[in-house]
Amino acid sequence: MTPTPMLGAVLATFTQRRSLAVGLAFCGIGLSSFAFNPLFQLMVENYTWRGALLILGGLSFSLIPCGALIHTQKNSEAPVQVDSDRGSSCSALLQRISTYLELSVLFERPFLTYCLAFIFSDASYFIPYVHLVAHSRLVGFSDYQSAFIMSASGITNVLGRVVLGWFADLGYMRIIHSAALSLFLTGVFTLLLPVSGSYPALIVVSLLYGFTSGALICIMYAVLPMIVGLERLNGAMGLLQFLLTGGPLVGVPLSGWLRDITGNYTVSFVVAGGFIILSSLTLSTLPHFFSCTDPPNPQRNSPDNNNKGTHSEMGPMKHPSIITDKSDHSEMPSQTSSCATASN
Repeated sequence: MTPTPMLGAVLATFTQRRSLAVGLAFCGIGLSSFAFNPLFQLMVENYTWRGALLILGGLSFSLIPCGALIHTQKNSEAPVQVDSDRGSSCSALLQRISTYLELSVLFERPFLTYCLAFIFSDASYFIPYVHLVAHSRLVGFSDYQSAFIMSASGITNVLGRVVLGWFADLGYMRIIHSAALSLFLTGVFTLLLPVSGSYPALIVVSLLYGFTSGALICIMYAVLPMIVGLERLNGAMGLLQFLLTGGPLVGVPLSGWLRDITGNYTVSFVVAGGFIILSSLTLSTLPHFFSCTDPPNPQRNSPDNNNKGTHSEMGPMKHPSIITDKSDHSEMPSQTSSCATASN
């Protein structure tokens, strides 16, 4: 629950350089991976695992004042209202609930495809963070060497969030293409983790995995406003987070079960890498994915525009640098990527 309101605030506030803004906002996760792995190992040795968890629980209380400072700008366009004559009926109540929760996005193919791709990646994203230290110990490295591998991966994860977010906002590639490419590379490096026999090789692959996996946060979340629009962002974010819970609930236990029946983590990492590559391929099924230009902005369906065909069939792909909050939704020229230039 903690990242959801922060993500919604960042995505709704920044209409330009959105990928970079999300990457900077989530830098703390990578920094904590660098600092807390050796620190947690030290706390376990001195206070046992129960004492270490109590200390981490106490540190988590610092989220309360930080969360109290998060706020977002109010949307100038209120959700579609139901007729006052039907305000007391059950159907009107259900319609109002559906409007505020933005349940209409569940019936749109682009949003469902995006959620499926995110579920595949989220099912495998945590597996290296959960099992890489144990895998390193299993192949013969010391406790502190194993912890350092995750710390080094956390540092490159921070760099990846910032660098890849900055690159995505430059406009050389459509953001959806940047997300698919980053997912594919992350899957490849996950597949290479169990076959890296020496300690230097494992360090290098872990560094590359940390760098490319940073895009899973800054770029993947930046795609969401392009799919549902700013008007429906908060409701769609809540639905996305709800659906994403299924990924880790299946992926991490599955990797542990594979470890139990095989005796090592090789199959676990192979399955994780396969899921992430499958996520990249799922993104390629989005409408207009292979187009070199961005489709128009998505708009909320309302009684006034239902007859105008404004239902978003991948209005997602407008580049964030040209998304505006103006209510008239005046058309602006679509940004053209480098592949469009090459085709001319």
